[in-house]
Amino acid sequence: MTALIVAAVILAVIALVFLVLWLMARGRLRRIDRDWTGSERTRIELELSLAEQTGRLAIIRDLQDVAVHGISRLVSHAEGARYTAESDPSSAVRVVGGVADAGRDALADMRRVLTVAREGEALASPQPGLQSAKNLFRVMRDAGLEVVFEETGTRYELRPGAELAIYRILQAALSNSLKHGGRGTEAKVSFVWTGDGLQLTVDDDGIRAAARRTGDETDRHTTSVDDDLRSLTETVTGAGISQMRQRAELFGGVFTARSVPGVGFSVSVTFPSLRFHNGVHGVDLPR
Repeated sequence: MTALIVAAVILAVIALVFLVLWLMARGRLRRIDRDWTGSERTRIELELSLAEQTGRLAIIRDLQDVAVHGISRLVSHAEGARYTAESDPSSAVRVVGGVADAGRDALADMRRVLTVAREGEALASPQPGLQSAKNLFRVMRDAGLEVVFEETGTRYELRPGAELAIYRILQAALSNSLKHGGRGTEAKVSFVWTGDGLQLTVDDDGIRAAARRTGDETDRHTTSVDDDLRSLTETVTGAGISQMRQRAELFGGVFTARSVPGVGFSVSVTFPSLRFHNGVHGVDLPR
């Protein structure tokens, strides 16, 4: 009897040791995962910044070629004016007028180059807009997220603040899809433009993606009425969710986030009057 008690104590101690080791390993893996997520987001930001600056440098090169050509033309006109002045002073006056016109054109070209360069300096800490969405999709795809994008309706111009808010919501939603669903998750992004507003949705299949990786898709797809009810009534919280909601509310948006049982996660933002509500709260800007 004593031997059984000793054996039971030994087994209990061994089990306790294994439990402690498992908890330590689990905590270490969580820390690694958090570090990886932070590094991945930093990499995404840097790649987007690089893409923005690369495109800007290409524009500067093109404008610089035009400016150099304009200056070359200006020098040619000036040389012609000098020779004309020696032989026909009256004609030289007309030639000088051409020199002035060429000079103004060259000056305008140089100003365009400087404008683009200064904008690049101002964007050293980039403030992306909707035009950067393609770069965001590319970076997310490289990270392992399958992004499907569709857009309906006619897009209209928005002020930079509104574009930045929408972009950050999109970026956060896709980052969450990758973080929680893992590689192979499909995220469907939809922009629906109406006469006055915009609806943005990001639907992912993170639960199915995890099931595909573990090979138990059948079990994961089994859901109950309680699961559906919980999905409709639960309040999703978290720092990222709160930030997305706050960004949406700044421009009159209605933000919703919920899990889809057996499938994944859905983020939706409806801006009912974004066309008139993207710079000043409650003011119809064009009127």
